[in-house]
Amino acid sequence: MRTVIAGGHGQIALRLERLLAGRGEEVAGIIRNPSQADDLVAAGAEPVVCDLESASVDEVAAHLEGADAVVFAAGAGPGSGVARKETVDRAAAVLFADAAERAGVRRYLIVSSMNADSGLTEPPAGMDPVFAAYLRAKGAADDAVRTRDTLDWTVLRPGRLTDGPGTGKVQLAEKTGRAEVPRDDVAAVLGALLHAPGTSGLTLDLISGDTPVEEAVGTVVGG
Repeated sequence: MRTVIAGGHGQIALRLERLLAGRGEEVAGIIRNPSQADDLVAAGAEPVVCDLESASVDEVAAHLEGADAVVFAAGAGPGSGVARKETVDRAAAVLFADAAERAGVRRYLIVSSMNADSGLTEPPAGMDPVFAAYLRAKGAADDAVRTRDTLDWTVLRPGRLTDGPGTGKVQLAEKTGRAEVPRDDVAAVLGALLHAPGTSGLTLDLISGDTPVEEAVGTVVGG
């Protein structure tokens, strides 16, 4: 299986790359900065240099040729302003979906954010305007992906991310309530979702819990 990950140098992406490479799968990561290539190689991934903020659909599609699945794990990141929430968190996700369609790759996972739908309405009073823009961008990207019957999409919405060691146990459901989840466990769930086509068409919240990852994904499929 070959998977291409947008935002290939992100903290979740690097974990996912190590996981996929460790189980003998082929994985590539799209990065904007060539200086990050060595980190991807060390994780067992093929680095692909491409700026999703300026590339065309055809350019990105060329990098997706032959892939079995794609994962959008890119983000403007901390310290970025409202404008880049739009160009990365929304527009790049839509571009990546367009490119997947162009390349004939059906399986599309997108790492979103819990409560992203709330960003489509008026944000709560007192919310940081940049965070509100982030939620709007993520929600709009999710909606743009979920309209496509040419993609077998799954939207994953983790709770507050932490860097603590993963437990391998999670709660995965349409709605979970707010809580934390280690990035290790987010990567593990993504790795399981890639092999769970029955989760196509689902939008899932993810937090730490008591259910082993594979069982949690299986339960969602069964439900």
